[in-house]
Amino acid sequence: MGIDELYPPDRLIAAQRATAAAGLDALLLTPGSDLRYLTGYDAHAGERLTCLVLPAEGEPTLVVPRLERPAAEASPAPATGVRIVDHVDGTDPYPLVVAALDGPVAAVGLADRMWAEQVLGLRAALPDAAQRLAGEVLRELRIRKSPAEVAALAEAGAAIDEVHLRMGEWLRPGRTEAEVGADIAAAIRAAGHVTVDFVIVAAGPNAASPHHGTSDRPIGVGEPVVVDIGGTMASGYRSDCTRTYLAGGPAPADFLDYYAVLRDAQRDAVEAVRPGITGAAADAAARAPIAAAGYGPAFLHRTGHGIGLDGHEEPYLVAGNDRPLEAGMAFSIEPGIYLAGRHGARIEDIVVCTTDGVQRLNTTPTELIAL
Repeated sequence: MGIDELYPPDRLIAAQRATAAAGLDALLLTPGSDLRYLTGYDAHAGERLTCLVLPAEGEPTLVVPRLERPAAEASPAPATGVRIVDHVDGTDPYPLVVAALDGPVAAVGLADRMWAEQVLGLRAALPDAAQRLAGEVLRELRIRKSPAEVAALAEAGAAIDEVHLRMGEWLRPGRTEAEVGADIAAAIRAAGHVTVDFVIVAAGPNAASPHHGTSDRPIGVGEPVVVDIGGTMASGYRSDCTRTYLAGGPAPADFLDYYAVLRDAQRDAVEAVRPGITGAAADAAARAPIAAAGYGPAFLHRTGHGIGLDGHEEPYLVAGNDRPLEAGMAFSIEPGIYLAGRHGARIEDIVVCTTDGVQRLNTTPTELIAL
């Protein structure tokens, strides 16, 4: 897909209309996924202010440090209709934001993850403007992926699948989790990712910790190993996929039984996805088989999270989320069973809700793989 398809100029127009409808006079977006979503500019986050000033009506302006102006001009931002202005080191950039607003404002939406020092700088520059979260506006625009975005996520999914298919090259008893993780990280880049976002290689008792990471602990014979990996492609869209492996030798007692339960639960949750089902109902579909087998308390986290330009974004598949799923929403399905001090397992695919069901973006087998 082309950059113009991933970052079309009409996104800014849609965002301006949504800004006005939300009762905001402007959005002020510093580096992050919201700025990239609207302009295609993957801006450097630093102490120097970069800020997209998007008024509800009028010309969008991107305020950038002068030394970063070439990068901003080389990005898709100018093609979307954004004017670029710069500031030099040692000068106050906040008056440029005020000038770009071209008049008094009563309320502005700030990037949800804006640095505190920039929040306070904008408060001082715009003392009469109420500050709200830009996510109130942009969440609804970003939650349903366009066909180009789905294609970008599918490309990322295929790339991370390539890495899982090579796991037998690295994962074996006697090697440490960190050694295996280093090989995986190199393979993530070789498969087409521009950054490695995370590598979890969790063996034996470490597999019972969902966000373990890696360690210098050697992998033991017959240990289950949870491998959860992901990265960001040049498009800006991300991958995230988990498989559980068996590192040679016989599996621990009861592991094969509960792995079969987990596989059924993950399959059931994927098959439950369709327009109209709520995030809570999809979460319940994953929990039901696990609870029925007596492992309910060992499923420690929500069933899924949205994915796109962020690794975690809406929608979330979790109890209490009664928002119905819609076509174009992309998210993980990743139930797990974790037995503290012993071992654990997780299976994760990224899926997209379609007009009549679901599309898996990770297509490697979910059977337990003994290496």
